[in-house]
Amino acid sequence: MLNDQDSYLRWTQTRSMSVQSEIKRVTTHNLQAMKNAGEKIAMLTAYDFSMARILDDAGIDILLVGDSASNVMAGHETTLPITLDQMIYHAQSVVRAVRRALVVVDLPFGSYQSNPGKALESAIRIMKESGAHAVKLEGGSEVEEAIHRILRAGIPVMGHLGLTPQSIYKFGTYAVRAKEEAEATKLREDARLLADIGCFSLVLEKIPAHLATKVAEEVDIPIIGIGAGPGVDGQVLVTHDMLGITKDFAPRFLRRYLDLYEGISGAVAAYVKDVRMRDFPNEKEQY
Repeated sequence: MLNDQDSYLRWTQTRSMSVQSEIKRVTTHNLQAMKNAGEKIAMLTAYDFSMARILDDAGIDILLVGDSASNVMAGHETTLPITLDQMIYHAQSVVRAVRRALVVVDLPFGSYQSNPGKALESAIRIMKESGAHAVKLEGGSEVEEAIHRILRAGIPVMGHLGLTPQSIYKFGTYAVRAKEEAEATKLREDARLLADIGCFSLVLEKIPAHLATKVAEEVDIPIIGIGAGPGVDGQVLVTHDMLGITKDFAPRFLRRYLDLYEGISGAVAAYVKDVRMRDFPNEKEQY
């Protein structure tokens, strides 16, 4: 069995011969080349300059300025309250930090569903005011014309099927989607539709792994999964969940790579103690 060091060495050797190793700035073309070569795509969320710089320097392929900012940054129960202006603000902060990754921005609830013209206006605002590289929106055939409008303006679009958090009140639950045959069939049809009309990639959220694998095999564009198993072309997680900054959210698909909640809490408690005990600042920490 390989130990951690052997695994890391094998990964670095493989990476040196990969499509990814040649990329100076990730584009939609690069992502397609990675899928074609069988290389996995890594995607995380980002909402601010400092975190985006760390993630970009670490080699992330795609940074999603997600409407999950509504939850992890603003404390809302759902993604619905966040506004287009707020999404643009977060996107501006992320774009300033990024030197390599592709930056994708969620179109927030209410900015595209009502009519295709509004969808185009929202996408144009994001691209012009933030400098992002693409937009993402939820839904299949229901938003087909909106996607057509955005694509005709030259704006790359990432789709999103399966569990679509902006429709939470319609679903009434965050349970796994497309377990029944009818919904699974529609999802596969929508995935083919989104690929055929020109979406450069597609997120599949919280659906059965075997279904996600079928979709990745059936469509030519990169499929990014979250709670969709390993048979897709890449993975995405919310950074605050993956780093253990959030504490109460623990779905089966989430792997915590750090426990920053406890680490930061401990550091702050130590700082408070040092201030109150007059131990900070000491003689070396003053002018």
